[in-house]
Parts: sequence; C-alpha cells; structure tokens
Amino acid sequence: MPNSQFVLIGLLYTMSFLLRRASTAAYGWVLVTLVATVPLVVAPLPAQPAPTPVPIRATVDHSAFDRLLRAHVTDGLVDYDAFRDATAFQRYLTSLERASLAGVDDEERLAFWINVYNAYTIQLIVSHGERESIRNIDRTLGVLRLKGPWSEPIVRAAGRTLTLDDVQHRIIRKDFHDPRIHFALVSAAKSSPPLRSEAYTGAALDGQLFDQGRRFLKDTTRNRIETPYPRLSPIFTYYKSDFGNSRSDLGSYLATWFDGETKKKLESGRFGMREMPFDWSLNAKRVTR
Repeated sequence: MPNSQFVLIGLLYTMSFLLRRASTAAYGWVLVTLVATVPLVVAPLPAQPAPTPVPIRATVDHSAFDRLLRAHVTDGLVDYDAFRDATAFQRYLTSLERASLAGVDDEERLAFWINVYNAYTIQLIVSHGERESIRNIDRTLGVLRLKGPWSEPIVRAAGRTLTLDDVQHRIIRKDFHDPRIHFALVSAAKSSPPLRSEAYTGAALDGQLFDQGRRFLKDTTRNRIETPYPRLSPIFTYYKSDFGNSRSDLGSYLATWFDGETKKKLESGRFGMREMPFDWSLNAKRVTR
C-alpha cells in the first residue's frame, strides 16, 4: 500500500478520535492538516501524438510568366510585340537568371527548364525583331550558320549562360527521360507543339504534359493518326530514340492518347511512318494595333 494511503488512514482515525473529545478548533486543525498532507492526485492527460510536420515544397515562381502567357498567347499563337513591350517579361527573365534550384524536386526542375526554353525562345524572336520564321535568325548568305538560332548563347538561367540547344539536349533530354517534353518545348514554329497559355509548374506538370500530348497528337495540322494511313510530325523522326527502339515501341507509347481501333493499330505497330510537312512559319498571332 502506498505511504500516502497509510498517512490518510492514520489522519482519519485521529480525526475521528478528536471529534469525539476535542473542541471545534481542534476539528478545524485536523481538517487543515488533512488537506495539506494528503497529496492531490490528478489523472494525467492522455499523451497526444506530436503533429506531423508538413514538408515545404521548394518551388520557383513562374507566376509572372503565367500571367504573360494567359494575356498574350491564344490557341498557341503568340503576340510577340506584346512580349517585347512588357517590362514584366524582362523582369521574369532576370528572375530565371537568379533562380536557385537547390532543394527543388525533379518535377519542379523540369517545369523550370521547360519554361526557360519557351521563354527564351520568345526572347530570341523579340531580340532579333523576327516576324517570319525563327530560321531566318543567324542566317549567312541565306544559309543557317552552324546550328543557327539554337546555338546562340542567349539563355541565362540558374546562374548559367546557355544556348537553347544546351537547355533542350544537355539538360532536359539528358537529365529527364520523359518523351512528353517534345510536346511542351516550342520552337516558335506553326508545326511545333502549341505554346500553352500558362506556365508549367512542378505540382501540375504531369497533367500539363499529358494534355500537351493530347493537343499535339490530335491536331490534324501536326499529326494525322486517326486515319487509315497515319502521318506523323517530323518530331518523331528527329527524336526517334526518345520514343523507343522500334515502331512497336512508338506505337505503344502513342496509344496512350487513343482508344478503339486506332489504339489497337498503334499497339500492333502496323502503321505507316510517313511524315507530315513541317511549317517553320512563326507561330505569331496577327494583332492589329
């Protein structure tokens, strides 16, 4: 039996004895002694589990680019003059140069580099004042010099100076093995995938890339797949190795965006590989000002 219970029994016995023989003052003394001596027993509160910390997702802010794209890109066509005149666009490019990718996950990094490629492609067009075709940039006597516009060290991002080719081939294709990037990188041509009217973000990236695939593959000006004799964008020839080692691999990949007989035909690998013509005209929105 705990010591406090012995003390309590003893005090109760004493109080009973004194009540029979003592005065009221003695009774009060016993009562005060009892309260002061017996420890107050308080039932402990049940232990509460420690709150699970919510991880903070490191991100790069593309909200300025998002607003510009929503304002100046319609159905994939770009108002290049509006980008030229927007101080917010130059501030966004500066933010890309100063951005840090430390602690950023793969989805956020890929979204960053896709936005870099698309933003600096716009900047390339704007800086050269080109309004007909990106392939007119860096031509010498009518012939593209080296790799033309894609070899110009115009890109400044994450503390690095790069070309558009560096971003596409030495960063995006090398570090991220997702063929859907070819539906998102826009080379300012009408036959390129359409430029989205929103910036890419890590949180939304998977859905954005899937939607880009749907828009690109089902646009009959770029691909004609749901026909007896399919014709594909030259993108699938340029980057054949990114989509698999065989026509069957390519078909299985493309089948993701289709159903019914078209899906079966693609999965079988029995479809043509004729190319669609590629229109290098600038993906510019004609605006009357």
